[in-house]
This record gives sequence, structure tokens and C-alpha cells, in this order.
Amino acid sequence: MDVLLLSRLQFAFTTFVHFIFVPLTLGLSILVAYMETKYLRTGNEVYKQMAKFWGKLFLINFALGVVTGLALEFQFGTNWAKYSEYVGDIFGSLLAIEATLAFFLESTFIAVWFFGWRLLPPKLHNLSIWIVAVATNISAFWILMANGWMQNPVGYVLNNGRAELDNFFALVSNPFGWQQFLHTLFAAYTISGFFVLGISAWHLFRGSNVDFFKRSFRIAAPFTVAFTLLLLVQGHYHGSNVAKYQPVKLAAMEAHWETMSKAPQYLIAIPDPANERNHLQLFPIPGGMSLLAYHSFDAEVMGLRDVPEGDRPPISLTFFSFRGMVGLGLLLLTFSAWAWCRRKEPELSPALMRLLPWIIPLPYIASQLGWIVSEVGRQPWVVYGVLRTQAGVSTGINMPQVAFSFGMFILLYSLLVAVGIYLLMHHGRKGPQ
Repeated sequence: MDVLLLSRLQFAFTTFVHFIFVPLTLGLSILVAYMETKYLRTGNEVYKQMAKFWGKLFLINFALGVVTGLALEFQFGTNWAKYSEYVGDIFGSLLAIEATLAFFLESTFIAVWFFGWRLLPPKLHNLSIWIVAVATNISAFWILMANGWMQNPVGYVLNNGRAELDNFFALVSNPFGWQQFLHTLFAAYTISGFFVLGISAWHLFRGSNVDFFKRSFRIAAPFTVAFTLLLLVQGHYHGSNVAKYQPVKLAAMEAHWETMSKAPQYLIAIPDPANERNHLQLFPIPGGMSLLAYHSFDAEVMGLRDVPEGDRPPISLTFFSFRGMVGLGLLLLTFSAWAWCRRKEPELSPALMRLLPWIIPLPYIASQLGWIVSEVGRQPWVVYGVLRTQAGVSTGINMPQVAFSFGMFILLYSLLVAVGIYLLMHHGRKGPQ
């Protein structure tokens, strides 16, 4: 245990907590905007009530996302000063655009929407929530482009020991960044869809506000199945992108040790990193890994034995996180398809209504596992192939300082999560007023 490891654990913890709230903000804003649009088109007051009810849950989630996100940025200066100095010229432009173009826009218009129900003409009021939804997703774009640059650094030159922006177009057209953005966006929409389905199912099973929650269910069901399917399809192409730009991460994701063409895909495996092999390998698909990664049975896949041990990510954590993410994704597709099939009369399927509230945590878990694959699988690099993680940590801090701040983050963020879950459950159970 040292300053580097504690700083990494602290940043990982605060990021994971922050990302509990981010995805629901991205997807629920769109669903709320659509519900209010339905009200404008039909004049049906139920859709107005739906926009207000789900909008209240959105506002709770949005507020907690802002609070937990602010502390993240402070750590760039306190714990990761060397990293900030190295990449500041790159990140400065992206985060400045995110703050001025997107965050201030969504923060302003969310207040306009919340306070403007009786003050604005209906069409302008509806426009305000659409601006919030678009700005929220634009905000995610710039943040994920910054992360995409860490995964695949492009459009820069090294000058005086710093990475300086050389080509802004290359930065914003980074193929890895775009794949990461789409994957995160589809995951966020999947989370939001299951959130609406789960709360709606909870009420429908109890026979409360049946018409209200049937309409909510009917809106969320096609939204959820569409984006769950898109998430899995796009995830395959994102995996191919990883194979192209980060072959070591791919080898860790699959616990693949020997460089070979026609590399098999094992449905069941247990890695043994200490002995550079797998304890167990069952049900091989000949050439399956080559086909999935490079779209060719004859493609060569790099093995971990050809990578120096110091350049390998943590194998077991990356491997099992990837397997868990994919497994949960397939399970979520099953439930989303089931919900879509029952969307007309969902209350007539009591088994589904019982299960869906318990499914709500699963897309969150799958999303967090995906971030473990992305960030742990990139190690030992904080900027892939350019800057090692250990070179990015601040030099002017010591163990007691980081231990104290980490402990305070655990207490504060745990309290915020507890408050967030309580408020969402409390208002979700109350239903529309």
C-alpha cells in the first residue's frame, strides 16, 4: 500500500460512485422530454403527470451527479498533479468546451424547465427539457473524448515533457473515443429503460395508478430492448477496436497467453497469471477469438507471454469483469425482450412484474464492470503507451494525507449514495401526486 495505489483506489471509488448517477441522467432526460412531447401532441394530462413524476426522479439524480462529479476534478490537482501537467493542454480544451457549451446549458435550462411549468408557453417549456437532454448527452461526448484520448492518444506532440495539442480534428474524430462514447451512451439508455420498467412494474404488480404506469411501461419497453440490442452489437465492434489499438487489453480480457493465428474462443476458462496459463479451458470454438477480434479465422491474436510482465494489466480482474459484463448484457437482452413482448398488457404477466424491480441494479453493475475492463485493462498506462500511471501521481503528498482524504470520500460518498437511493425509492414508490 503506497501513495500511488491509494490514489488509484480513491479515484476509482469516486468515479464509480459518480457513475451511479451519470447514466440515468443521460437516458431519463430523453424519456422525460418524449413524455412531455406526447402531452403537447395529445393533450392527455396523464403524459404531463408522467413528465413531472419521472422528471422529479431525474432532478434528484442530476443533483447528486453534479455533487459527486465536482470532487472528481479536484483530484487531478491533489493526487495527479504530474498527470495534469502532462496532459493539461489536451484536457483543457475538451473540459472547457464541456463546461461552457454543455454543462452550463443543461444546468440553466433544467431550472427553466423545473420552474417554468406555469410561466412558459407549453412549446417553449417542452423545448427547455429537450435542450437539457441534448446538452447532457453533449457533455458526455466531451468527457468521453477526453477518456478516449487516454486510451488512444492522437493529435498531439511532445514538447518539453508535455503532451501539447497539435490537431484538434484528430482529437475529436478519435475512433476509440467515438466507440467508447457510443458504448457508454447505449449502456446509459439501457440503465434508464430498466429503471422506468422496474418502477412501473412495481406499481403495476400492486395495482396502483395502472393507466399511468402502463403508459410509462409502453414507452420504456421498446426504448430498452432497442438500446440493449444496440449495446451488444456495438460492443462487438468496440471489442474489435480494442483489438486494433490495445491488443494487450484484449489478451487480458480473454486470458489469451500464446500468440497464434486461428485463436480459439473458450466459453469457460479460469486464468492462472502466476504460471502464465489457464487452470481450466472448456468448450473451445476454433478460430472464434480471431473471428470476433479481427473478423477473420486466420487472424493472429497476440498472447500475454509476448508482453513483458511489467506491461501487463491485472489479468484476473480484467478477465472476470469482461465475462461478467457480457453475461449480464445477454441476461438484460432477455428481460428487455420479455418486457417488449408484454408491453400492451404488462400487468397480466405477474412473474415479469415481480422480477423487473430486482433487475434495476443489474445494468448498473454491468456498466461498472465495463469501466473496470476499460480502465484496469489499460494499466500500467494512464495514457496508453505514452505515460505510465506511476509517473502521473503527485510527488508532494504522503500516505497519511491520501488515507485521510480517501476515508473522508468513503464516508461522504456513501452518505450521498444512501440519500440518493432513499430519495429515488421514496418518490418512486409514492407514484404521481
